[in-house]
Amino acid sequence: MDSAAKGAGKQVGLAALNLLFVLLILFGAQSLLRGHVSQTVGLAILSPPVFGAYLVGYRYIEGRRPPEIAGLISFKEFFGGLALGVTLFSAVIVVLWLLRVYHLQARGTTAGLGAGALAALLAATVEETLIRGFLFRIVQMVGGIWIALIISSAFFGAAHAFNPGATVTSSLAIALEAGVLLAAAYVLTGRLWFPMGLHAGWNFSEGSLYGLSVSGFTAKNALTQGSLSGPVILMGGAFGPEASIVAVILCFGVATHLLWRAAKRGRIQPSLWFPRNAAVQRNTAPITQAGINQQ
Repeated sequence: MDSAAKGAGKQVGLAALNLLFVLLILFGAQSLLRGHVSQTVGLAILSPPVFGAYLVGYRYIEGRRPPEIAGLISFKEFFGGLALGVTLFSAVIVVLWLLRVYHLQARGTTAGLGAGALAALLAATVEETLIRGFLFRIVQMVGGIWIALIISSAFFGAAHAFNPGATVTSSLAIALEAGVLLAAAYVLTGRLWFPMGLHAGWNFSEGSLYGLSVSGFTAKNALTQGSLSGPVILMGGAFGPEASIVAVILCFGVATHLLWRAAKRGRIQPSLWFPRNAAVQRNTAPITQAGINQQ
């Protein structure tokens, strides 16, 4: 095994060790909180230590600064993702309304918007740190971006298989729409801010703006009160509109566009394992770490 392959193996091993460290923090905190606090409060408590453990592990286990959060205050990427998430889910609602599947019933309340925004942000922080910050990154180093996209998307869909109202169809829908879309957002920028904002914007719109189930969980105190009726393939069943074929088609289409843009920017990187690929990684490293600020 040459030096490039050894270096890649070490990098993957340290990233996996960092992931184990973060999971120990996460599961340890979850075991202490289980049955004592609500889901939102639990997320509020879990999110800072998970993200903090990720930063500490990256610095002291992997021995480098995480390019995934380079430019710590990246408002442009985060709010760009937030706007895209809100717009994309609103587009789903418009299509479902035109198909007479979505029905606006009444105006709701603004009382729950703050709590809804916080819950969406915290969930996005934890999930994007684990799935894109770790799983995607580790698999990418081993097998390249396309393998990482397939595996991380499949895992993301499977992770929602135990939610209320989940079915095989809903898990497949989550993998194809959210898994691929969020991975594409990460590939385009090389950082977590854009997919975090996109993830939070989608969840916030679904639950707090339109009052619909978010991955099977019923929303409360939404800005509007609406309902879905019609064929399951359009309304998504008990899981919510995320399992709708409309959401899958729109999100997958946007994901394809983001990946096309990423390819034009030269961000479709291969595995680190072979000398030729290692050279490519070295040549593109400034783009993924520092050059993003120039976009």
